[in-house]
Amino acid sequence: MAILIADSGATKCEWRLVGRDKKKTIITQGISPYFLDELQVTVILTKELLPKLGKAQVKELFFYGTGLANATNVTIIRKALKNLFPKAKTEVQTDLMGAARALCGRKKGIACILGTGSNSCYFNGKTIVKNSPGIGYVLGDEGSGAYLGKKVVQYYLYNTFDEELKSRFEKRFQVSPVEILDHVYKQPLANRYLASYAIFLAENRGHYMIENIIEDGLNDFFFTHLHKYRESWILPIHFIGSIAFGFRDVLKELCQSYELELGKVLKAPMQGLIEYHR
Repeated sequence: MAILIADSGATKCEWRLVGRDKKKTIITQGISPYFLDELQVTVILTKELLPKLGKAQVKELFFYGTGLANATNVTIIRKALKNLFPKAKTEVQTDLMGAARALCGRKKGIACILGTGSNSCYFNGKTIVKNSPGIGYVLGDEGSGAYLGKKVVQYYLYNTFDEELKSRFEKRFQVSPVEILDHVYKQPLANRYLASYAIFLAENRGHYMIENIIEDGLNDFFFTHLHKYRESWILPIHFIGSIAFGFRDVLKELCQSYELELGKVLKAPMQGLIEYHR
């Protein structure tokens, strides 16, 4: 008998089958109830997941994903999973709960997501007690890839970059201002498009303008969200996500300046979730 753990975004879902003496990773397309109904989820998993599980008997199934703060969306995912795994004990949770369990285990702490978007919560070792509200990339998502990428685009479009950085930007992305604006205002998934520009920051560390964007963007997350938790000053602050992992040195400096305790900084939650569910 085995447990099956899923960590899903809108574009990709990582599944980990964990048995007594082995583990297996399976990648399927993302399972987002905002874009898929119960039947569509069932069809996708029937084609992309079940054949790769082979003869494995799934005893417990834990699904963590995007869009699951909405009860209707939870029902869609739960019914689809029950269609495929009728005998398995199934739990469906938000990606924030996945981050909290991966980072904190069964201990109290502040869990933060800094990826394409951003989120945070106070986790008491069992449940999420407080959650600083997420208001999306247009109005918020401080410290996220979309937030930092937007700053990069602003610096370019406002001609704030010096000639060296402007030249690097144009060589790296080969895109015109008109194309940027079209993607942001007329094309779908503008948050992901903006987040794709955050790589420019990682590739040009050391330049004072780049360092200012990174530090200011992450500081906005600290000031807007972490300041709201009184527990921040008595519990470790944990981070997960590509932005957090890529700029963990800046997170360390900010925690020191705010006199906060920096906890774990992970790129992805799966290994922490495996340890939690064992």
